[in-house]
Amino acid sequence: MIGASPRPQRRGDAGTTRALPRGGRSGMNVGMRRVLLLPALILLSAPSLAQSPQSVRADDRANWVRAVAAGYKAAFLCGGIFNAGRSERQIEAVELKGIYPEYDEIVPTLNARVDRRRGIVAVTFDRALPPRYASWQAGRGCTLAPIGAAALPAARTAPLPPAGPDPRAWPMGDAGIAPRPSAALERVVEHAFAGTYGHGTDTLGVVVLRDGRVVAERYRDGFGPFVANRTWSVAKSITGTLVGMSGIDPRRPANIREWQSGYGVDPRARITLDHLLRMSSGLHSDTAGNRTDAIYFGGTTVGEQAIGWPLSSRPGERFRYANNDIMLAARSLRASLGDARYRALPQRLFTALGMRHTVAQSDWQDNYIASSDMWTTARDLARLGQFWLQDGVWQGRRLLPAGWIRYMTTPRGPQPDRSEGYGASIWLFGPAQGLPAGSYSAQGNRGQYVMVVPSHRLVIVRRGEDPGSARFDVARFAADVIAAP
Repeated sequence: MIGASPRPQRRGDAGTTRALPRGGRSGMNVGMRRVLLLPALILLSAPSLAQSPQSVRADDRANWVRAVAAGYKAAFLCGGIFNAGRSERQIEAVELKGIYPEYDEIVPTLNARVDRRRGIVAVTFDRALPPRYASWQAGRGCTLAPIGAAALPAARTAPLPPAGPDPRAWPMGDAGIAPRPSAALERVVEHAFAGTYGHGTDTLGVVVLRDGRVVAERYRDGFGPFVANRTWSVAKSITGTLVGMSGIDPRRPANIREWQSGYGVDPRARITLDHLLRMSSGLHSDTAGNRTDAIYFGGTTVGEQAIGWPLSSRPGERFRYANNDIMLAARSLRASLGDARYRALPQRLFTALGMRHTVAQSDWQDNYIASSDMWTTARDLARLGQFWLQDGVWQGRRLLPAGWIRYMTTPRGPQPDRSEGYGASIWLFGPAQGLPAGSYSAQGNRGQYVMVVPSHRLVIVRRGEDPGSARFDVARFAADVIAAP
């Protein structure tokens, strides 16, 4: 048996080694055999070599899951504390509950240390490796260091609390907001917090705009109009907006230098920005939705991870919802605009719309994690939805090319295998979902929604932290908002 102790040799009464029986090799006694067998027995009994390939893989998988779980905790504590001004206890009770099943039981067991003076969170997960570090900087939010790395540069001075109300009038600021919802609309909003639109859902905030005015607004305890949380995949629709602001023709091939072989042999060079925005790149995805935990919480970068997937179908022939497609669209912007313009692009949008509580976060090589990792408030998302409703015009200034919103909300090419359609980075709704034709929505994990209903001049924002399999029915909620006088 591998790893078992060898059976003791039989000895004579006086403890001397018996001679080999006849037929044994002359000149070799049992003692010599022991010497020759010893290295082999040591090798067979060594724990690392005694493990089966399956046990080695299981151990490696367990270590990886703990490291990613630690990154998850570090990222959310950093964002919740320094982007949103919340307490560690609040974050653990809401954002760190009901998360991905493989991390859900591990995260509460990991010890976290928060350095509020420097804006650093450290989460211990392994005795042999450093903690997982997330570091905050003003205007950049939190950045997760790679597994095994020390903390990245952080704030030079103690982080300030998140910004409060802007004294300017709505929509640029927060003055003059005094919603007076009708009794019917107030009941609809109340139902959103009561679980009516999905069993087990957890609504954090709702903002409803009609004709650009806030007509309803409500928050769960511990949240409010200036408390940000993660956008998750609403960031994809923000990225589609940024592509429009860049002025780059989406029909052009994506500017991914690693695909631009001088030999012209890489078929991925035919993937356009339009393919990436419409989730029709044809790139392979290893999981449904293309879970990208290594980038989101593992500390690998967009440049290391997202560009390496091969094609599994021709570009433009298959819809597959994929985080990598949108991250690649943003990486293409970086190559086309240059680092300085790329870095400034999200803030250009946020500043122009008065989105003072919104930040786009990046990996440690300064690539925006543009499929998910932005932090914002319900009011800021309401401003964004109104900007879309106004065809990219804000305060009399055109910030998007004329027709860009029509481009984002027009289905073209392969469509998802579900009732909702998909445009260029945004979900499409209509009569099949009980809503007016032309409705569309940005939406993200754990119940983030920005629903725009142009025919009723409505913008409906719902922020959530829906745990596990809980799902908020945004179409039914929007239909009830429409029906409320």
